[in-house]
Amino acid sequence: MTAVAAQQDVERLWIRQTLTGDQTAFADLVQAYQRPVYNLCYRMLGDVAEAEDAAQETFLRGYTNLHRYDPDRRFLNWILSIASNHCIDRLRRRRIHWLSLEDTPLVEHVAGNGEPAQRRVERHEQAAEVQAWLDQLPPPYRVPLILLYWHDLSYEEIADVLQLSVPAVKSRLHRARKQVAEIIAKDAKSAESPNPKGF
Repeated sequence: MTAVAAQQDVERLWIRQTLTGDQTAFADLVQAYQRPVYNLCYRMLGDVAEAEDAAQETFLRGYTNLHRYDPDRRFLNWILSIASNHCIDRLRRRRIHWLSLEDTPLVEHVAGNGEPAQRRVERHEQAAEVQAWLDQLPPPYRVPLILLYWHDLSYEEIADVLQLSVPAVKSRLHRARKQVAEIIAKDAKSAESPNPKGF
């Protein structure tokens, strides 16, 4: 039995127990998947507090709709689908500019205390730059990029999460990459042009 199949067996057990009223079983599901759900929400929304709220809402929706879950699907794909749809709804309702990312922790310090301060600053700046590019993409193009590069899902798994065909996923990813390339080129061009006021 593969690790994925074993995990799915455990998931199914937790789901059956939850459906019979065992709330600790659902707590196990939350514990197992809170990190990927939060990461998706954060990459979509760009704000720590809003991502935490969205992740909690995702699991609440998952709990209330658990009777609709198809056990042939991976639970991770199902819960990420709920998270992405909820974040897209939030972005549609949002009518303000994206919040500044200067003071939010974008990447964990995986290198530990021995990492030079300059390298931590560079990593923070690179992560902020990537987040800023993501923020400029329309949500339907942002989601597949996040699922591919941050969650390492296959095209088939992304199609399952987004309820799209694999060709549609590939098309969205192609357009998303093209838009990011255009954003990068525009940023580079604006960085090269001199400030007319001389500041």
